[in-house]
Amino acid sequence: MPDKYAATWVSYSSISDWQKCPRAYYLKNIYRSPETGNKVQFASPSLSLGQTVHEVIENLSVLPVEKRFSQSLLQKYDQAWQKVSGKIGGFTDEKTEALFKKRGETMLQKVIADPGPVAELAIKIKAENDLPRFWLSPADEIILCGKVDWLQYLPDTNQVKVLDFKTGKKREPVDSLQLPIYLLLVTNTQKRAVVGMSYWYLELNDRPEEVALPDLIGAEQIILGLAKEIKLARQLNRFRCPNGESGCPICRPLEKIVQGQAEFVGTNPTYRQDIFILPSLENTTEDSYIL
Repeated sequence: MPDKYAATWVSYSSISDWQKCPRAYYLKNIYRSPETGNKVQFASPSLSLGQTVHEVIENLSVLPVEKRFSQSLLQKYDQAWQKVSGKIGGFTDEKTEALFKKRGETMLQKVIADPGPVAELAIKIKAENDLPRFWLSPADEIILCGKVDWLQYLPDTNQVKVLDFKTGKKREPVDSLQLPIYLLLVTNTQKRAVVGMSYWYLELNDRPEEVALPDLIGAEQIILGLAKEIKLARQLNRFRCPNGESGCPICRPLEKIVQGQAEFVGTNPTYRQDIFILPSLENTTEDSYIL
């Protein structure tokens, strides 16, 4: 087996970054601060909202079914919110922070009222450093990794269903690679067949919304093709924005960090990221959040 430390690692998040702008991919996934050696990331209210709601819900999966709601989810949410309160979460005024925090409370109240699969048996994939991954292509030395929000276990058939929580106001595009990547991950990191996949748009719907299973073989071909593009770019150190030197809306804000024009607000020690804000990005209502 090839050396995992020399391999090219890809995930839904990094592939999504690559598709949007190769320069942004570089700045988010490869670039390190010369001062700290950490990666860099912008804080945003939407990102903080999604991160906190996901944390509260996903932590339930490791608890026995009968204990999942023994403590108030809203109390857990209050505790988790402290980690993103203020500028570290992209908030520069109390009013905006209160509005976003309330949105998360409303989402969790839906789960409390009708938990659906969250109240059913769940599976956690065992993985080194809690990061499921597998060799997408040993020959090409490419590893696919990532975490799935929720894996529902069906005891009668010994099968599983994938559930992804959405905290934004926009629906996932039909051509999104998120569920195809999750299907590949779950299929290759545990032994049970995947028989269903759903999105739960927590701000839009009271219940999960089932979607058709992606074509596994077709998904693997598409994802491997993109992974090879990323590997080649890394080998050549070539990460060019489609808009050229002027940049695009995706990479231009990140360039501000490199140029020293963003405000440092703290560090995320878990992911070794230095967190920044820009005046133009503060309190944005952009609803993109990728886990």
